[in-house]
Amino acid sequence: MSNTYKYPRPAVTGDCVVITTEDEPRVLLIERGNEPYKGCWAIPGGFLNMDETTEQCALRELEEETGLKLVNVQQIGAYSKVDRDPRGRTISVAYLAVVDQPFEVSGQDDAAKAQWFPVNALPPLAFDHAEIMADAIALYNKH
Repeated sequence: MSNTYKYPRPAVTGDCVVITTEDEPRVLLIERGNEPYKGCWAIPGGFLNMDETTEQCALRELEEETGLKLVNVQQIGAYSKVDRDPRGRTISVAYLAVVDQPFEVSGQDDAAKAQWFPVNALPPLAFDHAEIMADAIALYNKH
């Protein structure tokens, strides 16, 4: 498919926040294996393929980066600040998945590590993921 457009088009990503329902909830993060923010913690996610929805993208990226395969997610929101990604204009649609307990995960694809963190003791996050995480936790607390 080859198209020429008069207007520039932003990149689109899908991100997936996974939080457990334990008494002390935990959230799944990945350590970035590539720049930008190499070595920093982030929400699993990545760039949209042309043949998938943002929800499918978020779930695919979650599985590719952590090995965790889920099917049920709820949209948190869309994030479109102009400077949110140093690689260029990128809009992200973020999703929340709620699981009973942590599953075994490992860093795969472009993630150096995958690890569960207590929701109340998160490391500094890459990009605007602290904002996304705050919205995810607020949505989680409504359950």
